[in-house]
Amino acid sequence: MADLLKLGILISGNGSNLQSIIDNIEKGSLKAIIKIVISNNPEAYGITRAKKHGIPVVVLKNGDFKNKEEFNLELIRILKNNYVDLVILAGFMRIITPTLLKAFPHKIMNIHPALLPSFPGIHGQKQALEYGVKLSGCTVHFVDEGVDTGPIIIQSAVQVFDDDTEETLAARILEEEHRIYPQAIQFFAEGKIEIKGRKVRIKTEK
Repeated sequence: MADLLKLGILISGNGSNLQSIIDNIEKGSLKAIIKIVISNNPEAYGITRAKKHGIPVVVLKNGDFKNKEEFNLELIRILKNNYVDLVILAGFMRIITPTLLKAFPHKIMNIHPALLPSFPGIHGQKQALEYGVKLSGCTVHFVDEGVDTGPIIIQSAVQVFDDDTEETLAARILEEEHRIYPQAIQFFAEGKIEIKGRKVRIKTEK
């Protein structure tokens, strides 16, 4: 297992992207191992998903810490103790602090249900519908100090139909999330990601 990319996955809810990552690891298309799943919500269904696959889980309840900084220091301690190479945000509903970013520079990934830089923040699907776009989608990006402003790794577009609701659009976008998030992690595992400024280049083998 020494050559496998070691992941720490942060969740707050259902954990469907966590499940997608687990599935891709188990079928061999993602050369990684999930060392730890951390949730700030003790009721998150993602905890059940992780335990079903024998993955260690830690719950860090927001209320158990005096402030965000204390929370993040404990988060870093757990991630470092598990020798995590890459931190994956999978529906983690907390703002990432500079302390965590400094501990894992260009080693924190997130997925957002819109084609960034359009519609950052929460309810990306709703924002897209209200704006009237014809294409939406999802974006895997590195995390920086802004809200969904980090360097973009992969994007996938989804057509928006006239009769779409937030739920129907979200469901189609989620299918693409499950496809491109493991792909982005595999690119990282293979050392194919090169960051220059805010541009990400995926190196191709010659």
